[in-house]
Amino acid sequence: MLTLATFFPGARSQDPAKKTKGRNIRYWVTSPDQASLLQQQKTPLYFHPKQDTFPSIKVDSRQVYQSIDGFGFTLTGGSAGLINALAPKTKKELLRELFGKSGNSIGISYLRISIAASDLSATVFSYDDLPDGETDTLLARFSLSKDTTDLIPLLQEILSVDPGIKILATPWSPPVWMKDNNQSMGGHLLPQYYDAYARYIVKYIRAMQAKGITINAITPQNEPLNGNNNPSMVMTAEEQGAFIKNNLGPAFRQAGITTKIILYDHNCDRPDYPLSILKDPAANPFIDGSAFHLYAGDISAIAPIHDQFPDKHLYFTEQWTGSKGSFQGDLTWHTKNVIIGSMRNWCRVALEWNLANDPDFGPHTPGGCTECKGALTIGSTISRNVAYYIIAHASKFVPAGSRRIETNLVGKLPNVAFITPSKQKVLIVLNEGNAAIDFNIQEDQQVAKTRLPAGAVATYVW
Repeated sequence: MLTLATFFPGARSQDPAKKTKGRNIRYWVTSPDQASLLQQQKTPLYFHPKQDTFPSIKVDSRQVYQSIDGFGFTLTGGSAGLINALAPKTKKELLRELFGKSGNSIGISYLRISIAASDLSATVFSYDDLPDGETDTLLARFSLSKDTTDLIPLLQEILSVDPGIKILATPWSPPVWMKDNNQSMGGHLLPQYYDAYARYIVKYIRAMQAKGITINAITPQNEPLNGNNNPSMVMTAEEQGAFIKNNLGPAFRQAGITTKIILYDHNCDRPDYPLSILKDPAANPFIDGSAFHLYAGDISAIAPIHDQFPDKHLYFTEQWTGSKGSFQGDLTWHTKNVIIGSMRNWCRVALEWNLANDPDFGPHTPGGCTECKGALTIGSTISRNVAYYIIAHASKFVPAGSRRIETNLVGKLPNVAFITPSKQKVLIVLNEGNAAIDFNIQEDQQVAKTRLPAGAVATYVW
């Protein structure tokens, strides 16, 4: 059995009574009516010997699961432009709130960015755009210039707040001259350009490093089975597997690139996609793990991938909240699936989609998402939307390097727990029922009674 001491050397076993005596639990609540928004409750909870008949969520830190890399959002080009345009003092305060580690900060520890444009960029572009009919297999005209106005300077500011933040980079489309339809939407990568595209990604990683930005991981293609965004590209499992084993993996190895290669980056309804590539003995050694969204399928579908390949990691990398969604509905669904569900199914990362938009749900490309609601709406004021609180209930309390620990599932109380590097326990609980629920938090033979209103989320820390 994996134990606490396995992952945190120096941790000591204690007598349960001594271990819990005098401890209190601080906790923060977000309610569906928004009366409480990540609000710390004034009266802490206290452990005591079990004396009641309420259901108990049992927390066992002796049974330890995956390590956590972080929680966060995608910093789209549109998000970067909006944040970068804020007054300097306002921007500085916002970045400390988002990425700081103390006070009122929410401690975002993981960001996803696009390699060139996503559909939530103001315009469509790659780093090697050419006139029709021209090609550049030597990548002589490669340039990050279109990201040097907003995205790169903002990332550099974020790194000054949190130098340890991890960054995942994902392309929506390669340069159109590499594609069989010569368009930014859809199409496939032409086989004769597999090598050039692998070198394009290497060149990108090196160019970002030269700007002081380390790319921790990449996925070869955002939503490879969706060619309907602008930009986008279709990449079948066979194509992605061939690209990784014959081009991208060898190019990284030859260049000494240690950036992780993460498969797939699409919906949970197709676990066969990453599995088929992981089963390829030539591709497998280059792969760190697989990434998922949940616009189709069920979050539980990813656990068998861990079961078959326990040495490969799982990541949850995107889920959007929409302009037509309700705070209550999104709080419940996303907390249950994106936060609790992904973590209980072995993910190391949980990310919501867009960090920021304007009041008209822009910027976006022509044909890009017109209903994607960011965690922030930035206009004449800054509004914090439901995705902000969904992520904050985890990111503020569960830093990188934490480990998921064992809890049981009780009735209508989906939950997940962690132990942090500083040995704090963190329990996130959702009441998905229609009435308030009284329950216990139990550790060893001690319990702390609490009540969670219908539809509310709470994070408990002790």
